[in-house]
Amino acid sequence: MPPIIEVQDLSKEFRTFRRREGVWGALQNLFVREYLTVHAVDRINFAIEPGEMVGYIGANGAGKSTTIKMLTGILVPTRGRVVCNGFVPYRDRRHYTKHIGVVFGQRTQLWWDIAVIESFKLLKEIYEIPDADYRRRLDFFSEILSVKDYLHTPVRKLSLGERMRCDLAASLLHNPPLLFLDEPTIGLDVVAKDRIREFLKEINRQEKTTVLLTTHDLSDIEELSRRIIIIDKGRILFDGDLVEMKKRLAKYNQVKFFLKDRSQVAKLDTFARNGISCDRVDELTYLMRFDREQHSTAEVIRDIVNQLQVRDIFVEEEPIEDIVKRIYLSGEVGLQKGEA
Repeated sequence: MPPIIEVQDLSKEFRTFRRREGVWGALQNLFVREYLTVHAVDRINFAIEPGEMVGYIGANGAGKSTTIKMLTGILVPTRGRVVCNGFVPYRDRRHYTKHIGVVFGQRTQLWWDIAVIESFKLLKEIYEIPDADYRRRLDFFSEILSVKDYLHTPVRKLSLGERMRCDLAASLLHNPPLLFLDEPTIGLDVVAKDRIREFLKEINRQEKTTVLLTTHDLSDIEELSRRIIIIDKGRILFDGDLVEMKKRLAKYNQVKFFLKDRSQVAKLDTFARNGISCDRVDELTYLMRFDREQHSTAEVIRDIVNQLQVRDIFVEEEPIEDIVKRIYLSGEVGLQKGEA
C-alpha cells in the first residue's frame, strides 16, 4: 500500500522587502526596495503510512504551519513534490478537500452566529454526506465527544473546549481518511485535553484515520504519537520513533525522592559532584539529575538510600521537552525514519 502522504524535496520561499527605519528610510523605500528571500520550508522529505498518527513539531517560525498549509492545498510549493491520498493538494484542491479533515486550534470552521447543528447540516450538504451516514456519525460524536448538549447552542456562546470538540466533529463528519490538526488542545484545561486525546485515539483505532498533529504541548505527542518529526529553520532535524529518540538522544536520567524529615536536607551537599545536580521540588521532595554516561541509575539510587533516610523514590526518564530543546540547539541530528 502506498503512503497516504508523500513529500519529496518540498520547499516554500517567500519574497519580502526590507523596510528601512525612519522618515528618510520610508522615502527610500518608495524608490529603491531591497528584497529578501525567506526559506520557510527547505527541501524536506517524509512519507506517512495509512493509519499512522504522527507528531510534527517545531519552534515558532520553524516551518511546521507552512508545511501543513502546503499539505492541505492552501499554499502552492515553490518546488518539490507532495501527494496526499493520491491528490496533489494545490492542484486538485476542490476534490481533495472532500477527503481530508482540518482543525486549526485558533480558528473555527463553524458558522459563528448559528447553532452548531445548523453548521453540521450545512457541512452535510457541502460534503454530500448521505442521510444515514450523517445520522450515524452524529450519534457517534454525541457519544464519545459529548457534543449532544451543545448542538442547539450558537457557536459564539461555546467555551473554547466545547468549540474544539464541535470543530473536531465537524472535520470528521464526512469520514475523511486523513486528518490535519494544528494546535488542537491550545488553551484547553486538563479535562478538555484528555477528552480530545481519548477521542483521537478512538478515531485512529476504530476507523484507521491517519493523523498529522502539530502542537507545542509535547504531552500531546507522548500521549498520541509513536512517531515524531522535528522541523527547525525549514529543515527536518529528526524523523523517527519517539521511544527510539529517547533511547538514542536522552543524555540524563533523574531520580525523584521524598525525604523522611527536614534533618536530611543538610546531607544533600554530599551529592555535589561532576555530572549530578539536585533540585528542590518542595520542602521534602528533591529531583536528582545525572549524566547517564558518567553515572548509572543503580549507583545513584544506592548512594541516596545509603546516605539519606527517604520515604519513597522514583526513577524518571529525561523529559521529552529537554531532549527536543537540545535537538533545536544543536540543529545537527538528521536522524530519519528507519535509521538505527
